[in-house]
Amino acid sequence: MNGNDEKLSGVGISSALEACHATYSESNPLSAAQHRDNLAYFPGGNTRSVMHALPFPLTFQRGERATLYDLDGHAYIDFLNEYSAGLYGHNPVPIQRAIVQATEDGWALGGNNVEQTKLAKMIVERFANSMDMVRLTNSGTEANLMAIGAALNFTGRDKVLVFTGGYHGSVFSFLPNLKSRSMNAPYSFVLAPYNDVSGTAAVISDHKNAVAAILVEPMQGAGGCIPATIAFLQYLREVSKSIGALLIFDEVMTSRCAWGGLQTKYGIHPDLCTLGKWIGGGMNFGAFGGRREIMEMFDPNRRQLVHSGTFNNNVVTMAAGVAGLELLSRSTLDKMNDLGDVLREDIHSAIQRYFSTPGLSSADMKRTQRPPNIQVTGIGSVFNISFLGHHKETLQALFYHHMLSKGIYLATRGYVALSIETKEEHIAKFMLAVESFLLAYSHELVD
Repeated sequence: MNGNDEKLSGVGISSALEACHATYSESNPLSAAQHRDNLAYFPGGNTRSVMHALPFPLTFQRGERATLYDLDGHAYIDFLNEYSAGLYGHNPVPIQRAIVQATEDGWALGGNNVEQTKLAKMIVERFANSMDMVRLTNSGTEANLMAIGAALNFTGRDKVLVFTGGYHGSVFSFLPNLKSRSMNAPYSFVLAPYNDVSGTAAVISDHKNAVAAILVEPMQGAGGCIPATIAFLQYLREVSKSIGALLIFDEVMTSRCAWGGLQTKYGIHPDLCTLGKWIGGGMNFGAFGGRREIMEMFDPNRRQLVHSGTFNNNVVTMAAGVAGLELLSRSTLDKMNDLGDVLREDIHSAIQRYFSTPGLSSADMKRTQRPPNIQVTGIGSVFNISFLGHHKETLQALFYHHMLSKGIYLATRGYVALSIETKEEHIAKFMLAVESFLLAYSHELVD
């Protein structure tokens, strides 16, 4: 099948996907067997819903730098990197050594440890514009739970303003068109339109005396890597002050997109910030922090709020987190994000090249041509390639399997997160795979 073939119908696209599934199943018998074993113990064969893939997910055996190896011996360039948590790539030596040392000294000590202080200091210094103090948790979800609880108690109010397409952990999901029932925590949420100042203002006007917190991602992650506009974030900063609510930035994912997070990049600083994923050096991690007068509610001497957790300061995560932040220089982070910007722009250019008509100006193209049903959105090292139109789910699945066939691993939904081990030669291979997909399915990408 190529760009010169007659356009496939919906049935034809489905047949193409069935063929991909058949080839995939034949190539991955050990992953298939592992999935069958998982089905006996895990509902759906997984313990993370995002791992679900048809006809079955790959099972990985090991990783080395930018490469993953599955049970069947296939190698993939990792462009998912544990959904942004694997910023350091696989088996970075400094972090590996720190983990080994931590376990040699004992890991269930039941008290404070030196590494927790080092890590807290590094976090507060990195996010100094919004964090005077910090508390550590085990995940970004938990960090958001605690930040919301802090806001409710600090303001004495009961409502939390959130946004369409937002995702703040498995109990804070506001994604559209969910086929499953909500598992959200039972807070009093008020839903407003993301990136819509006037629409959000209208919602706030009905609840302004009850809103305790405005919780927002500077770029929505699970919602498709949609960046917030600066004007929208500035409005949220201003309106939160005017109504007496706390502004919470969920930078669990976006904190890797700039030194000090997107809040520093944009110069817009929240009252509270939540973190997670990569800062734990690849281990389980979360954190929330903010202004001193808010965070001091957690001081046991003040007897206001209690925040405990057996593994909040576990020595393995503390050691890995410190080693990782010591490893990550500003120049290394900038280089990774610059590579992501280059790759995203290269994909944009390829899409324009495959779907433009020679001789037409850009203005004429807008008038005479429908845009293709593929888009790429994101910032820096995190972005999403997604599909539109009547057959978007089938096209998304075809893209996933096409990229796997070219030795590229990414999320089934087209989500991509680079690591500091991602190199220019990996970017080149990714682009070759994308271009071959555009060539093969060019007719199907236009309604």
